[in-house]
Amino acid sequence: MEHGTFTDHSSATFSLTEEDHTLANAVRFTLNQDPRVTFCGYSIPHPSDARVNIRVQTTGDPAREVLKDACQDLMLMCRHVRSTFDKAVDEFKISNPVEEMNIGKK
Repeated sequence: MEHGTFTDHSSATFSLTEEDHTLANAVRFTLNQDPRVTFCGYSIPHPSDARVNIRVQTTGDPAREVLKDACQDLMLMCRHVRSTFDKAVDEFKISNPVEEMNIGKK
């Protein structure tokens, strides 16, 4: 849900349900890498409430579009990390084959 004004689209607060620090901090980091962002922060209203509020203020671009771009950038980063990890696991498995397990044998 977006909370903002109808006249100034360069700042808004977005409320994400069923999320916590894990996603919020990653989105905040990604947003702060964008030169269009003048301020970004997040808060969790209450520990028992699974909701995160992310505040975005930009140099003039619509905050909604900047947030969308940041989420897409974060997805690309996650894909890169996953593919790098999978490649490293495959290389490890090739260089260190699993030996036969002789359970119960001495």
